[in-house]
Amino acid sequence: MDLHLPTAGLDRYKSASQRAPRWHRILGGHELLLPCLRITASPVRTARHRRDRLRLPLLRFPVSTKSQSRPFGSKIVDAAYSEMKRAILEDRTPNLFVLHYDLDTWAVRTVLLVPHFAFTLSTLEKRPPLAPTARRAGWVGCNILLDKIPVHARISVVNQGTPQTSQQVRASYNRLRPLEKLQVERRGWTLDVLQVVQSLGKLEFTLADVYAHAGALAKLHPNNAHVRDKIRQQLQVLRDLGLLEFLGGGDYRLR
Repeated sequence: MDLHLPTAGLDRYKSASQRAPRWHRILGGHELLLPCLRITASPVRTARHRRDRLRLPLLRFPVSTKSQSRPFGSKIVDAAYSEMKRAILEDRTPNLFVLHYDLDTWAVRTVLLVPHFAFTLSTLEKRPPLAPTARRAGWVGCNILLDKIPVHARISVVNQGTPQTSQQVRASYNRLRPLEKLQVERRGWTLDVLQVVQSLGKLEFTLADVYAHAGALAKLHPNNAHVRDKIRQQLQVLRDLGLLEFLGGGDYRLR
């Protein structure tokens, strides 16, 4: 797999930020972007600020790409808060490819794939509105909180310059795919509990370990007055989806 970004026809663009929207379109048919799907993509005709959006002919959901020359932190700047919130609630968020490249060699260092069904309102952060002096005064953007997305939903495609096999990426994607069938509201709870479980940093854990995060989950879901009951229910859902194994006596194991 060639990990160098295509540069043909981009000589007139001086900076990486100018080249990035063109890369998103060029990479639509590139094996680097879609190793797990093995199908070509085409650009979607959208508004200017969403030129990073591609559509896969064989899927219902588009693909969004975010690229930068420095490693990604815990947040990714996205578009309008209201637009992304509505997309999550209406279950039409895109699959997201996060791409980090080396500015000197134009070589890809890291690519993560976040499936469209891994986004919840908990992964969204509202940014302050633009100042009254700004051209779009009052406009409110958002950040995608990568660290609020379960680790298993941040699927590695390229890791430190080493590509994963298409079989590995597809297997990771398909392992999570049962979540796609859940209703959006229910899925939000399931993903938030899964995030808590994975944040524990151990394969085997107890119900008490998850209960210790009940306060944080209550803040994410303020309309639910029975958080502990909901935690137990979601652990059962994760077990039924094959993501957890129940060991008995309040003990669980991540699969």
